[in-house]
Amino acid sequence: MNALKWDKEFAMEQAADDRELLQELLAIFKDSLLSDVLLIEQGLDEGSAAKVCGAAHSIKGASASLGILGIKEIAVVIEEESRAGGLEAARKKLPVLQSLLHELQAL
Repeated sequence: MNALKWDKEFAMEQAADDRELLQELLAIFKDSLLSDVLLIEQGLDEGSAAKVCGAAHSIKGASASLGILGIKEIAVVIEEESRAGGLEAARKKLPVLQSLLHELQAL
């Protein structure tokens, strides 16, 4: 869980100290993260920096709102480079993002 860098206190504050709500938010985030990771994979296959950028932007915002800084940091790197048209960061960081997704699924 260290790689996720999850600020659980922050996440609880975002959920108004409601554990059930936090679990619901995490479930929604897990689903959206999986979808966005698949979009990044598609974007890489298609050579579409715009698709990669959009998915990374979505990941960045959602992970930040739940205090999952490890995922947010990777999404920022991917978004910044893909916004400029590059895909190398996404290629390099995708396996790390997939690993974090797997770790997140175990929560």
